[in-house]
Amino acid sequence: MDTLTSESGDQRITDDLQSLINALPERIQSALDKHPRSSELLEVVMDLGRTPEARFPDESLRLSEQEVTDADLQWVVERVGEFGDDNRAGIERTLHRISVIRNRGGRPVGVTCRVGRAIFGSVRIINDLVRTGQSVLLLGRPGVGKTTMLREVARVLADEVGKRVVIVDTSNEIAGDGDVPHPAIGRARRMQVPSTPQQHQVMIEAVENHMPEVVIIDEMSTEAESMAARTIAERGVQLIATAHGNTLANLVSNPTLSDLVGGTQTVTLGDIEARRRRTQKTVLERKHKPTFEVVVEIQAFDRVGVHADVGAVVDTMLRGYLVEPEVRAIEEDEVRVVQGASGLGSSLAAVPQDGPKLRPALLSSDSQVTRSNRNPAAALPESAGEVESEPEPEPTLITAVYVFGVPKSNLREAVSRLNAPVEVVDTPEEADMFLTTKSHYSRRPTAVREAEAQGLPVYVLRKGSGEQIKQFVGRFEPKIREETQGRRTSNIVRSALTEAEVASQKVLAGEDRIDLDPQPAFIRRLQHGVGGRYNIGSSSTGQDPYRYVVLRRRRR
Repeated sequence: MDTLTSESGDQRITDDLQSLINALPERIQSALDKHPRSSELLEVVMDLGRTPEARFPDESLRLSEQEVTDADLQWVVERVGEFGDDNRAGIERTLHRISVIRNRGGRPVGVTCRVGRAIFGSVRIINDLVRTGQSVLLLGRPGVGKTTMLREVARVLADEVGKRVVIVDTSNEIAGDGDVPHPAIGRARRMQVPSTPQQHQVMIEAVENHMPEVVIIDEMSTEAESMAARTIAERGVQLIATAHGNTLANLVSNPTLSDLVGGTQTVTLGDIEARRRRTQKTVLERKHKPTFEVVVEIQAFDRVGVHADVGAVVDTMLRGYLVEPEVRAIEEDEVRVVQGASGLGSSLAAVPQDGPKLRPALLSSDSQVTRSNRNPAAALPESAGEVESEPEPEPTLITAVYVFGVPKSNLREAVSRLNAPVEVVDTPEEADMFLTTKSHYSRRPTAVREAEAQGLPVYVLRKGSGEQIKQFVGRFEPKIREETQGRRTSNIVRSALTEAEVASQKVLAGEDRIDLDPQPAFIRRLQHGVGGRYNIGSSSTGQDPYRYVVLRRRRR
């Protein structure tokens, strides 16, 4: 096995390339042995009747002028492990993966031999995220390094953090072929999956039989696996997984996998609420709490996009707004935040290689500004120029709900079970919102007409069943809190957004930087959104209650 040893003495396993080369026909072995870039090899492709190819990160090269024959393919098939129902096999004690293409009769007509590598340190770009205990979903195109990163996550959590980690290894791609797992996963345990359709059953078995603190899954692709993941998350187990899709937006629009990030459902709004939102009466909203709190979009081996609050991001996407992730990149051997979430400014942040937390980068001393009309704490050097890369906590608000045609006892039971910040009141005058069913709303009773006339938000359920009420309360807190906050502070919000709009226009006209007035966290996020729409930089500076938004031209 090829190894590298770091200056600190840590062993860094790279690959066992010779084992893969030995499984290839002799003329192809000879061509690869002589190739100066064999250490960068990604895969070897052999198709019947065509010349064999070697694929590298930036090019594909022909390995022989002689076409691939049945004998060549049979040579490879006989020297690797047994192929499963997914037509994948491996080489024992290695991470290499061999996939076969068969004709209608089941005879091999092509093979793809992918090099498997364990790269220590590949997880450092998201090291702080996986150590928090939150469930993390990795997305990215094939070959971008999802499985390599997942393998390193397993080792870090098992060996360095000391957690009980179980890997559900569908195709033996994470921990290698054979009964003994590859040392690249450290002390993590591996459960093999007999056949691909049984992956969701093995996921549940892992939790029920082996008491893991972390479950790691590669290539989630079915609705059954999504449901199993939600069951695991509800039991308090951290999930680290990969799924098919390039971005979070792809996942939200995928009916099979959207459940991983909260799912979507159609909701009918009342007339007043629809006019207030300037939308149609039928809209898409998030169905429940996301299974994964964090989504990482792997853009390249050394560059990722991070959505740190998936529930809030999905809500924003469903309202038709563009949401940009926090972008991290490895530059000069350091992990840096090169773009804040939702189009924030381009201030950089560095992460120490051995540290789990991001350090906000400071502006140079001549960029720090102290304004005389603010509290001195607002411009402390420690927080100047800090990128607001994570949502700030909001105070919990108790929302008063008046129900019409919905069983109060069922609603109170759901609120109690889910510990939602809701109070069921007896009169509309006490309420912050009005809840009814579609059948009652369609009759337009006096109670509904009066609620709409008073400007009370009216929410309509398809029916008053226990499941409908449970789903409603399950996604109640983030939505209702925003509606209540907006209703009670509409004048303040309108003034703050107007200020941000005017400031954005000035920045576009040539102003270098404009500081807005101090605002609460939820208003600052709206002001950041205004800056994002104008494609200008924004960041939050200072300490609460004097924290404020700074709008500036983007640095080129």
